[in-house]
Amino acid sequence: MNDYNDLPNYYNQNGYNTASQVESEVTFKKYVASVMRRTYTKMCLGLLVTAITAVLILSSPAVMSALFSSTAVFWVLMALELGVVIYLSARIEKLSNGTATALFYAYSVLNGVTLAPLFLVYTGESIALTFFITAGTFGAMSIYGYVTKQDLTKFGSYLIMALLGLIVASVVNLFMHSSTMEWIISLVGVAIFVGLTAWDAQTIKRMAATTDPSMVAKVSTWGALSLYLDFINLFLYLLRFFGSTRD
Repeated sequence: MNDYNDLPNYYNQNGYNTASQVESEVTFKKYVASVMRRTYTKMCLGLLVTAITAVLILSSPAVMSALFSSTAVFWVLMALELGVVIYLSARIEKLSNGTATALFYAYSVLNGVTLAPLFLVYTGESIALTFFITAGTFGAMSIYGYVTKQDLTKFGSYLIMALLGLIVASVVNLFMHSSTMEWIISLVGVAIFVGLTAWDAQTIKRMAATTDPSMVAKVSTWGALSLYLDFINLFLYLLRFFGSTRD
């Protein structure tokens, strides 16, 4: 292209009719990218809230004793976590933006409470190592899900079915106490959440591109929750491979 007279031909050859369509396409891509940034920022803040909560819980032996001296308290906390996730996922469209965001951060706090004992089981060095491995893997799969032109919809459906099977196997192994089964479950869990990270990234991108702008805040909250769950579960399964227990 030597001069501005060649612009119409250039646009037509690349699937555009006018320069304004090129500008609109660029603006649209920037809009989608901004929604994705908002989603990942909220997810990272959720992880930060979880980490701070875990540290605060660990800093108080009295609180640790009160929370984990009884298995009943632990299961109540787990039930609350599950309830928040189910409620937020099912009611996201009807909740106000503020309520949805508050529930997301409330879940992050609850998760910080239940994850605090990990620091008593595993060394800080191995937890840090696993975190960085998780972050690298999560980041790579998020980028893949965002940029790939392959439709991951069917792939995601298989992953959801595999996840249900994994949950059943995990419950069964609570009674079997099989170390071999635990390793298999961990390996499959890593594979599932690696795939789900890419699938969720693509799903959020599509929602950002098709949802009314007035719903952006809710899309970012739902997306942040989905990615947060992917990250935490990937971290927990990887910790079984890279975590070193305290003597």
